[in-house]
Amino acid sequence: MDPTIYKVLFLEDEPTIRDVLTEYMLISGYEVTAAERGDTAIELLNQNTYDIAVLDIMVPGVDGFAVLEHIQQHCSETAVIMLTALEDEKTQVKAFNLYADDYVIKPVSPIILLKRMETILRRTKNHSEKGKTENGESQKGLYLKEESYCAYYQDKKLPLTLSEYLLLQTLFKEPDRVFTREQLILRIFNEDYIGNDRIIDAHVKNLRKKLPISCIKTVIGVGYQYDREGAGI
Repeated sequence: MDPTIYKVLFLEDEPTIRDVLTEYMLISGYEVTAAERGDTAIELLNQNTYDIAVLDIMVPGVDGFAVLEHIQQHCSETAVIMLTALEDEKTQVKAFNLYADDYVIKPVSPIILLKRMETILRRTKNHSEKGKTENGESQKGLYLKEESYCAYYQDKKLPLTLSEYLLLQTLFKEPDRVFTREQLILRIFNEDYIGNDRIIDAHVKNLRKKLPISCIKTVIGVGYQYDREGAGI
């Protein structure tokens, strides 16, 4: 991956952490804009486009959750990593329910954070698939545009995060296969993911809320499958 093309919004109010992690990102080739207040981060999002945002939760002004909500409402193509000292389950569940792509607990190794960022951004380097037919006519139903990492239904773009898109892509492309959570993690995060495999359940829950059709089937005791019948195929 060539990180020099990626723009990062980094929200962190603690000066030492902000300076150290910003320096690591810059050395790795990222273009970084740092902010120490949540309202400042929202102003930056309104003025610029970012590939990924790394957000501390407890910051002055509006908190990191408010910034995350703003991203999902107005900048849905921006991936988000929540970076926080809060490690309780309730806070983590809230982050994933607000469609965060990942959740990293402080103190964090700069190298681990960079690997998490790389893992998420690497997903934008996969295959290409057109959302139009060869004669240029619009497709009906659910389809993917892999060159832009977007999913559409009846020509309307769905507001999916990168993780949600890649989860849907994995199931959509092999509808006859049942995937375990571990297999989905490998498809979405590659081998770099460190954490509980129940993150897949959170992403499935969020994806189902955004899809206008019931096309993700739970196979009890195994995992998940694309449901042709639910998709109307």
